[in-house]
Amino acid sequence: MSTRRQFTQAAAAASVLGALPASLVRAQTSTSSAPLVDTLRMVVGFPPGGTTDAFARRMAEKLRGVYATNVVIDNKAGAGGQIGVMNLRDSPADGTSMLFTPGSMITIYPHTYPKLQYKPSDVLPISTGIVTAFGLGVGPAVPASITNVKELIAWVKANPNMGNYGTPGAGSMPHMVAALLDKAAGTDMKQVAYRGSGPAIIELLGGQLPMFSSPIGDYLQHLQAGKIRLLAVTGKARSKFAPNVPTYAEQGYPELTMEEWFGFFMPAKTPVAMATRMNDALKTLIVAKDVADFAAPLGLVPTASASIDDFAKTVKADSDLWGGYVKRIGFTAES
Repeated sequence: MSTRRQFTQAAAAASVLGALPASLVRAQTSTSSAPLVDTLRMVVGFPPGGTTDAFARRMAEKLRGVYATNVVIDNKAGAGGQIGVMNLRDSPADGTSMLFTPGSMITIYPHTYPKLQYKPSDVLPISTGIVTAFGLGVGPAVPASITNVKELIAWVKANPNMGNYGTPGAGSMPHMVAALLDKAAGTDMKQVAYRGSGPAIIELLGGQLPMFSSPIGDYLQHLQAGKIRLLAVTGKARSKFAPNVPTYAEQGYPELTMEEWFGFFMPAKTPVAMATRMNDALKTLIVAKDVADFAAPLGLVPTASASIDDFAKTVKADSDLWGGYVKRIGFTAES
């Protein structure tokens, strides 16, 4: 017997579908009463091959036949992910375009780029997809006797010329983590910004770079080989991917308890019924075992939002939090 909630959802979906172009209406699936969208374009603001792109492609596979007949990845790389956000902003708000992006583009960039060409309100939060903690890794340039953050800070103060830390990019969340550590420790460490994690890992392994702040997944294969040491992670608890590594909080830096989500967004004016339908699809697909198995080697934890409102609250809270952090650090993209 149908419930009132089911009747309301069906009526809302029918209303929205009646307003959609005929090209969007396709055969119904066995798991949903809503017709499939013809083609969903999933925008990724980074080149093919990276973590964001890899997870987006996995979710594209799973959304085929569930939300859309076809799902295509559209890599719009540039400006540290900003091009992807702007591309989504300018896309039709009809349920046929979606962006998958790290949270930094939405929660940090508005505070660090004085001339940012988009606003967070230009996009509609749909759901988180994955979450990652960050790690502080050191290579052979740092003495093997150093095993924790306290010892590292003492060594940096004694050897200020070695106080250089790499990040995957200026203004990124890993950069903010390291900058907050620098402030809390009273050191004067210098950031070395790289274009992604790959080049930094090479120099960390080679001894040209003493330390590196980056998502934990960047270190995993090197930890197993014993080529890199991980001194701290940013999560609320120790990472299941590196259970022997203490958190920053355990080592006296509770303010460095943070993680970054990668999330799905649609254009701001997308009908709520379409956005909710996508959330319903994602929160079922994201928690599937094959997705967890795919994400684990990358140090990622699949995590879905209960609703679009739930994710919107997360985005707002994180933006407010990072606004305060950015003021404390004193960083802007033009500084």
